[in-house]
Amino acid sequence: MRKGLVEYCILSILARKEAYPSDILAELKEADMIVVEGTLYPLLIRDKNQGLLAYRWVESTQGPPRKYYYLTEKGREALAEMDSAWADMVRSIETLKNRQ
Repeated sequence: MRKGLVEYCILSILARKEAYPSDILAELKEADMIVVEGTLYPLLIRDKNQGLLAYRWVESTQGPPRKYYYLTEKGREALAEMDSAWADMVRSIETLKNRQ
């Protein structure tokens, strides 16, 4: 379940802007989601291979070029489905919590 939530959060971050993996990790950390590089990179690679993400190389003044990831149209569609599933899940949990 956590893996799915981390993927959802990554896609949500990339829906706002393209990002370098360390920027994604920083945003997750700010949200108190502890994620390490060993978790992030396999998810990025898998989502890229599924066509949800793409990347572009950006020259760096502090070393080698960097990969900046962004959502593809297929990724935006997948995120919309995840948004809907999340809203449904929250409603179901709230219904269960509020029963007396």
